Amino acid sequence: MSSSLLLSQHPAQNPTHRSAFIFSQNTSRMSSSSNLVAMKKVVQQLRFEASIHRVKVSQAAADLQQFCIQNALQDPLLTGVSSSTNPFRPQKVCSFL
Repeated sequence: MSSSLLLSQHPAQNPTHRSAFIFSQNTSRMSSSSNLVAMKKVVQQLRFEASIHRVKVSQAAADLQQFCIQNALQDPLLTGVSSSTNPFRPQKVCSFL
């Protein structure tokens, strides 16, 4: 048999290429099954994201502004903290005479 005939045969029929052919078949099966698993995860994630209730930015901004106005009196950054209730005030020195 000529070498050109051996090269033209199917890889599984050529004894020198049989193990490489079996390995490539197994890896392509593993690759396609892992690809299928990955694609299923992508589809699951897309379905999850499609089911999320979305709010328009203008509505979210209006809600945030309303929340800030309603809670402005309780916000210590806006109203300040009295020195008697401030745990971070400088400690007074106590000296006994």
